[in-house]
Amino acid sequence: MTNASTIRPRRSFIFTPGLRPDMYPKALASGADMVCVELEDGIAPKDKAEARRNALALFEMPQEDDNVEKMVRINSIRERFGIEDMNAILNTATPPPALMIPKVRTPDEVVILDQLLTEAGHETRLHVIIETNAGLEAAVDIAHSSSRIESLLFGGVDMAAELRCENNWNNLLYARSRVVSAAAGAGLDVIDVPFLDLDDMDGMRVAAEQARDLGFSGKGSVHPKQIPALNEVFTPAAERIARARRVIAEFEAADTGLVVVDGKLIEKPVLRDMYRIVTIAERMGL
Repeated sequence: MTNASTIRPRRSFIFTPGLRPDMYPKALASGADMVCVELEDGIAPKDKAEARRNALALFEMPQEDDNVEKMVRINSIRERFGIEDMNAILNTATPPPALMIPKVRTPDEVVILDQLLTEAGHETRLHVIIETNAGLEAAVDIAHSSSRIESLLFGGVDMAAELRCENNWNNLLYARSRVVSAAAGAGLDVIDVPFLDLDDMDGMRVAAEQARDLGFSGKGSVHPKQIPALNEVFTPAAERIARARRVIAEFEAADTGLVVVDGKLIEKPVLRDMYRIVTIAERMGL
């Protein structure tokens, strides 16, 4: 379960190809909260080994303390390339600080990864993509399968293909809602699929606002030009931050299970969200 020490802004993420290590610094400077080096769908089979070597070489160097969450998206561990990715990571003395795990179908996949990383002495965190129907059915169990998990990500493109529907908001609302619920139950962040139309910035903003209002913590991007709008949409509003601080102050002063703030009765379970808002705001200097 996420605690105060691991709460951080996860408003936006962007992929950078493992084949192009020269693009890694540019991705880190893009303004995204999360940068993921890509080894999976964006890399052709013939290039997987080279991309893997490049990605792991990046993490042999000291990483700047730049408030960017850095990770590598490996291939599914149900496939040969994923097993090769994991073997390379387990055998390095400088593993990535986090891994993004695609196409997770069962909790066992995460449990196995956790055990292997523990055996290797790696502190690597996990971000799990729910993008299959089997994964959706098991989302609650997956979310609770490892204390290493920081977030669930909703993979809309693959999910739409599995469900045999068009990839749009209404068709995937049920699936999105289940992933949000699973993440919330485990105290995890939850991040929405990137918006693919680079020429429709207004549409992207609407999709980001819909995701935020449903409970998502952030949304992926496919180009740096999308990041400023995503960060804006998923940054807690000043009024919300101020109210969260006021609610926390009232609870701490009252030391009871409920308080009245602005004429509204607020019970203790609301505090978790208030602390989360304030922690994120503090990390952003707000």
